[in-house]
Amino acid sequence: MARQAREKSSTGIYHIMLRGIDGRNLFLDNEDRRVFLEKLLSAKTNGGFNLYGYCLMDNHVHLLMKESEDIGTSIKRITIGYVQWHNNKHGRTGHLFQNRYNSEVVESEDYLLTVLRYIHNNPQKANIVKNAGDYSWSSYRQYLLEFSGESTYLDAELIVGLFLTRDNFVNFMNSKNDDKCLDYKPLKKYTDASLKELIHNQYNLEQIREMLPEEKNFVIKKIYQTTGASIRQIGRVMGIGKNIIERAIK
Repeated sequence: MARQAREKSSTGIYHIMLRGIDGRNLFLDNEDRRVFLEKLLSAKTNGGFNLYGYCLMDNHVHLLMKESEDIGTSIKRITIGYVQWHNNKHGRTGHLFQNRYNSEVVESEDYLLTVLRYIHNNPQKANIVKNAGDYSWSSYRQYLLEFSGESTYLDAELIVGLFLTRDNFVNFMNSKNDDKCLDYKPLKKYTDASLKELIHNQYNLEQIREMLPEEKNFVIKKIYQTTGASIRQIGRVMGIGKNIIERAIK
């Protein structure tokens, strides 16, 4: 069974969230964050998408962007180069980002502003800073520069044009809200015993092993996506080889 197709935005604008695989931190220091922004801007230049907003958290990234090429192609442009650099720097191998990025369509001006406010408020809601403007790794400060007449690497004209003044922008971004957009929810960690029990409550392990490849791959991928368990742990619990699981979740 094929996975559900992503909803297509009539405006071409999407809120994207990239997560670290197994909850892994994407950024271990500020150099990592600077390099990710370099890869993001390089992808923007090469792919032609518009960048309206971003926020780099430790283990996930929010992006607000308008596609030029297919949005999935743009995401690959952003992530592939960063993963290679990150793995080389930190002496690791393998995946860094969760295979399937999260996305939602943005199809009105009101929701565009809501998503941008939600993105800018991520560090504050995570109790990292007291105010959105105190965080160095979001697009908030870039907008303040835009309102002061300085150019930035954002495609800020659309957002800036929706506010009469800089103060209007600041007041909106910092207004009390209960915005609930595409959210980051840490995945639960399982022991081998609890993961085995969870899988057993939904599937018969012996039956999974006897399934046809397409059906087996669907079940394995669903377990991987819903539990957040590592490939190694799933293989250990299910008695299935690592290569089989890797092929299933691609």
